[in-house]
Amino acid sequence: MDEKHYLSPLFEPRSVAIIGATERENALGAILVSNMLAARFKGRLYAINPKYQAIFGVPCHARIGDIPENIDLAVIATPAHSVPGLIEECGKAGVKFAAILSAGFSESGAEGAEFERKALEHARRYDMRLLGPNSLGVARPLIGMDATFGLGGASPGSIGFVSQSGALCAAVLDYARPNQVGFSNVVSLGVTADLDFGEILDYMVWDFRTEAILVHIEGIRDARRFLSALRAAARVKPVMVLKVGRHPSGSRAAQAHSGALTGDDAVFDAALRRSGVVRLSTLTQLFSNLKGLYLHFRPRGKRLAIITNGGGPGVLAADRAGDLGIDMAHLSPATIERLDGILPQHWSRENPVDLVGDSSPERYAKALESLLGDDNVDGVLCLLSPLAMSHPTEVAQRIAALCTNSTKPVLTCWLGEESCQRAREIFRQARIPSLRTPESAVDVFSHISSYYRNQQLLAQVPGPLEHEKAPMHELVTNLIENALHERRTVLRRQEALALLSAFHIPVTRMRVVHSIAEAEEAASHLGYPVNLRPNAELSGTRLQHLARHDLASGVALTLAFEELRSQLEVRMPESVAAGWCVEPVYHSEYARELMLRVWRDPAFGPVIGFGERSVDPNYWPDRAVALPPLNAFLVRDMLHDTHAERLLGPLESMPAANFAALEHTLLRISDLICEVPALRSLEINPLYLDDEDLLVTDARIEIGRTARTGAHYEHMAIHPYPSNLVQRWHLRDGTPVTIRPIKPEDGEMNQGFVRDLSPETKYFRYMSAVRELSPSMLARLTLIDYFREMAFIATIPDETQENEQENQIGVARFNANPDGKSCEFAIVVADAYQHSGLGRRLMEAIIVTAAERGLTLMKGEFLANNDRMLRFVERIGFKLHSDPDDKTLKFGELDLVASSKAIQASAPPT
Repeated sequence: MDEKHYLSPLFEPRSVAIIGATERENALGAILVSNMLAARFKGRLYAINPKYQAIFGVPCHARIGDIPENIDLAVIATPAHSVPGLIEECGKAGVKFAAILSAGFSESGAEGAEFERKALEHARRYDMRLLGPNSLGVARPLIGMDATFGLGGASPGSIGFVSQSGALCAAVLDYARPNQVGFSNVVSLGVTADLDFGEILDYMVWDFRTEAILVHIEGIRDARRFLSALRAAARVKPVMVLKVGRHPSGSRAAQAHSGALTGDDAVFDAALRRSGVVRLSTLTQLFSNLKGLYLHFRPRGKRLAIITNGGGPGVLAADRAGDLGIDMAHLSPATIERLDGILPQHWSRENPVDLVGDSSPERYAKALESLLGDDNVDGVLCLLSPLAMSHPTEVAQRIAALCTNSTKPVLTCWLGEESCQRAREIFRQARIPSLRTPESAVDVFSHISSYYRNQQLLAQVPGPLEHEKAPMHELVTNLIENALHERRTVLRRQEALALLSAFHIPVTRMRVVHSIAEAEEAASHLGYPVNLRPNAELSGTRLQHLARHDLASGVALTLAFEELRSQLEVRMPESVAAGWCVEPVYHSEYARELMLRVWRDPAFGPVIGFGERSVDPNYWPDRAVALPPLNAFLVRDMLHDTHAERLLGPLESMPAANFAALEHTLLRISDLICEVPALRSLEINPLYLDDEDLLVTDARIEIGRTARTGAHYEHMAIHPYPSNLVQRWHLRDGTPVTIRPIKPEDGEMNQGFVRDLSPETKYFRYMSAVRELSPSMLARLTLIDYFREMAFIATIPDETQENEQENQIGVARFNANPDGKSCEFAIVVADAYQHSGLGRRLMEAIIVTAAERGLTLMKGEFLANNDRMLRFVERIGFKLHSDPDDKTLKFGELDLVASSKAIQASAPPT
């Protein structure tokens, strides 16, 4: 079924009005009208200005309310102080979207912020959405819409481009035209007072004309929605992101420009990788990859082969591949044998393949053909230097002919200018990416191939507490509540270690004492030598000054206790009552000293950092950063390429460290973050790891009160797998049924489920003759965002398999609408299990879950001749009504609050 997206009036308007239109040369309103006319907009165009009857032949009205039809999109090009009133007029006239191109709002100071607040207030009153302010505008070349003040417009194509910078947006469009790169959509977000990345990306995921997405980011306002939309997009389309503000000075400039949160760049990088997208670092990379995406350059791995007619360019390319972690393909013996028959006797028999300077077009073509046929090669980079005997044009013609029948991607780089122009034109016509330098060509291969590797990260959906032991929740809750009741936001040392121990993280043995006698008794029990530290909630630096280590006797312990008590009574008398911690001295000749931190990023919430120990808390050069929740795959990815990871292996005089113990601890820290929303920060420094075990000897934990919304994991940027929603049930014949949230790995099972449905059931569910789900649709249905949607599948044991396989027999899902109050639902049950009560059970699961998420209304759309479904939803409580425009459809609405209460009162899900 071809539904309209709710943002369609913005990107595909039937009518556009330009407010502030004029014929004054170089005025913003004049440029907008001229660009719309030049693009040959296929809809109806109006101008708004009381001084004109027509502008460049376009009908002009004094006010937008004078136009004799409702306007889909109003483009505002007037001073900031006039915008709030114009937005109110647009609202009264029934305008659906307004793009504010004017500057001078929240990015400019308090007065501008007030203009923005009033404009947004008026828009919300009339249920109107705003793009901008300070936006370059929006373009949809496929319908001839260029509502921007860029120079020259955009060509039609398949790339969706979203940018926070109007200037950068204009530069990209100017680059794209002569390079014949086209766009499905171009949108400049500006200040993002209303519409943000999340909703724009949602549209581009929905838009079948958009095949790849390029995003420029300065900062974000809603991290959860941003990540949710980014992950949804990356499931089905290549997504590349140019994130600026990598350093503090750049971050400050970006925040001043867009007003959005920039956050820690390493955290942003981790979030992007976890979302399955590829990050770009420079404008040059953006331009290069723009060309690669448009030409559908799609490597499926990162094993690169290089052909060159000179050693120097080949070495440059190989060096860049090494810098980026691109694997130089190992040529198979069969390929080397074929090349032996083609190349001079003294060739290197290695990759890069140097054809030497006197290579003919035929030799180049045969070598390329051999590499494309090698299963060890994922893509080929063809380099050519314009020597007297190199024949650049003829070689280009042979490459273009070979690529016609090849499924493997080929990149080209003809070094030089004058003698290479015709070759580049041949590549352009053959839709083969052509780059100017070996390094930029390898960059394109690296970035686009990384997209497919990052899909592995995207597919990871860790569940909380999926490990061998659950924590002691009551103990954790009491620790935190007691501290907050006493108005303490930093846990005492014994409390911090107890909290870690509750999550089964190995901590040092210790006793809290309040007198010399208690200290001596504790030391005798634990065994000398011991350490003595205050139990008070002190910072790491202050704690070091008030700690005594390696006390080997009762006398040493007594002297240390008296000295520390005197110091504490003078410096921090309020901390004396907390007592002192006595603990055994840790020693291992094979121990690595590591450090682990958890903190709250202003944009993305809880973050885990891990690396080699740093004595200076403000300097931590070797760290890996990840967003929780984690699983074993994500832990290994997090540690990859850190110096700390190399320390974990066998060293000259040390056996390898116990990686399993480290993995266990990182997973447990992830669990702690998921389950303890009150956690604000955690520092374990040092974290000891040797060949046998891991031990935490010190920890500092900061906590705070959390808003009680009732929503699970609301503090997380990435929602863990909601294992708390799994239900067990039985069919009437006693068959056990599991009703649980769907997982990415359910894709194959879900495909089989749809394939086995009867034609009638498929038609009623999908409203078309679907045979099976496309790969992109399957990804969208199984890799979901648990924050804004939910899909419950019903499974039974597969009795034909010895291992614990499942068969899917039903699925129900809901997706939240942009209004944040309503959702759409869908349900289908396998033919053999209809009328078994399973459909009602699945509906009850999504109704209760949707209500718990704060949604109040569930909507459904049904074929009018689907009598069984109509009777079913009426029994559930839906109110049905006909579609006045389409008699083949009916709509239903359900009060989620009342229905959920009734379900829980009668038979609460288990």
